[in-house]
Amino acid sequence: MNKITSYIVVLFITTALLSGFKSNAQDSSETPKSEFGLLVQYLEENGNFINTDSPALVLAEEIKENLTNKKYLVIDTRTASWFAYGHIKNSVNVAPTELLNYFEKKITPSNFDKITIVCYSGQAAAYYTSLLRLAGYNNAYSLKWGMSSWADEFAEKIWVKNATNLYANKLQTTPNEMPAVGQLPILKTGKTDAKEILNIRLKGAFAKPYSEFIVKPDSVFKSPSSFYIVNYVNEDKYNVGHIEGAVRYEPKASLASTASLYTIPSDKKVLVNCSTGQSAAYIVAYLHLLGYDVSNLAYGSNSFMNAILIEKELDGFTAKEIKNFPVVE
Repeated sequence: MNKITSYIVVLFITTALLSGFKSNAQDSSETPKSEFGLLVQYLEENGNFINTDSPALVLAEEIKENLTNKKYLVIDTRTASWFAYGHIKNSVNVAPTELLNYFEKKITPSNFDKITIVCYSGQAAAYYTSLLRLAGYNNAYSLKWGMSSWADEFAEKIWVKNATNLYANKLQTTPNEMPAVGQLPILKTGKTDAKEILNIRLKGAFAKPYSEFIVKPDSVFKSPSSFYIVNYVNEDKYNVGHIEGAVRYEPKASLASTASLYTIPSDKKVLVNCSTGQSAAYIVAYLHLLGYDVSNLAYGSNSFMNAILIEKELDGFTAKEIKNFPVVE
C-alpha cells in the first residue's frame, strides 16, 4: 500500500512539473516581439534593401542621357527659389515633406524605370531615397553629389566649399573594437502589425527636416567621444584614417540582425560616416526608422580629409565631378 501511495505521489509531481515546463515553453513562444523586432524582421524579409542594394546612386551623365526619356523622372527637392534659379530639364519640384504623398497619390511610380531624387549635395536626396526604398519603391534613386555634379554654379557653395583637409592630421589609423550587444531601441507606435509600424515611422521621418540629422566635422573632432561613430566603409578606407573611436561596419553586410546591427547602442548619439556622406545617409534613414538617435556627418570624410581620399582614389570630391550640363532657368 505504501509503495502504491509513493508511486502516485511521484507520478503527480512529475506530471505537474512537466505541465509547468510545457506552460512555460508556451508562454515563451507566445511572447510577442517588440515593435523594433517586428520592424527589423519585416524590412529584412521585404527586400532587405540596406544589406543588399544600398546605396542606389545615379550619376549626372545618366540623367543627361535620359532627359527626353519619359520612363525617367527627376524630382528636385530643393527650395522653390533654388529650383526657379536653375534645374534639370523636365524635373519636378517637390518638397521633401510631400515626397511620400507624391509617390502615393500624385504619380504611378511603377510607370517609371527610374525616379531620381535630387538635392544640393546628394546627402538629403540619399536619405529620402532610402526612406522611399524602405517604403517599397524599388525604382527610387538619388543623384550622386546632388546638383553640385550638374553645374559649377551649384557646386561652388556646396561641395567645392566643404571638401577640406581641416582635420587630416588628427586621424586615427588603429581599429576600434565593436561593442557587445546592448539595449535595443523602443518604438511606441502602439501597433502590433509590422507594416503599420513602418507606415507610422515613415510619416514621421518624412516630416522631420533632414537638416536636423546633420552634424558638422568641427563638433565631432572637438568631442568625438560624444558620439558612437559608425564608419560605414570597407577595410581599405577605414585603415587610411578615421575619426578617433570610429568603429567600422562593413557595407551591405554588418547591419543585418544576424550580423552586427544589435551592437549599435540605443543610449548614445550615433553618427554615421562614409567617404561622401551619401552612403551614410541611406543608413541614417534606416537607423532612424528603427528608433536610433542618429545623425550624418556633413560631406562625409571629404569634409576633413579630402586630399587623402583623392590621392588614394577613395571617392574624394574633385572638379571632375562637376559636368556643367545645361540648366533650365
